[in-house]
Amino acid sequence: MNFDLALEITGFLIGLLYLYWEYHANPRMWLAGLIMPMISMWIYFSKGLYADFAMNIYYLVIAIYGYVAWTFNFKRKEKEKLPIRHITPVTLLATTGIFALVYAAIAVWLVTATDSTVPYYDAFTTALSIVATWMLARKYIEQWIAWILVDAVCVGLYIYKGIYFYAVLYLIYTVIALLGYRKWLRIMSTNTVDNCQ
Repeated sequence: MNFDLALEITGFLIGLLYLYWEYHANPRMWLAGLIMPMISMWIYFSKGLYADFAMNIYYLVIAIYGYVAWTFNFKRKEKEKLPIRHITPVTLLATTGIFALVYAAIAVWLVTATDSTVPYYDAFTTALSIVATWMLARKYIEQWIAWILVDAVCVGLYIYKGIYFYAVLYLIYTVIALLGYRKWLRIMSTNTVDNCQ
């Protein structure tokens, strides 16, 4: 087994662990979120997915932010869980605008400064992943909808690029994102009932 394939399998397994913890809204997912980007950077760079490579630097930073945001209440300076919640219309509008700007900037960079053969798909998945990861760090339930889109596009992209273990991983991610949305809705309704009692 060559080094790249071993890394791909390792990233696949850590990705499953991350997904399991994300599905259960467990803050330990952010610890897996520190390891997987380091593996993915090597894989993406070697396959010419430069935007995905750069995005994983962001993933390293947001993993630290997400862990702190999920486990520490800055207003009260005490440990308290961040609740799962809906994104507000104003925040959604701002997030959509940020996605559009990031997408355009990445697409232009990929077209003009790299040899990427899939610049628009790479830019789409990267820009939406950046926004979705921030939404996840803030525990907005709509992050699952963004991930469904990202993951489904990644399946085709990774098959095209010959990254088959990651294609399978992202197919699993797509299914789990659908199930995760429903799971988080149940958690939200349970927490709402608990808070009303």
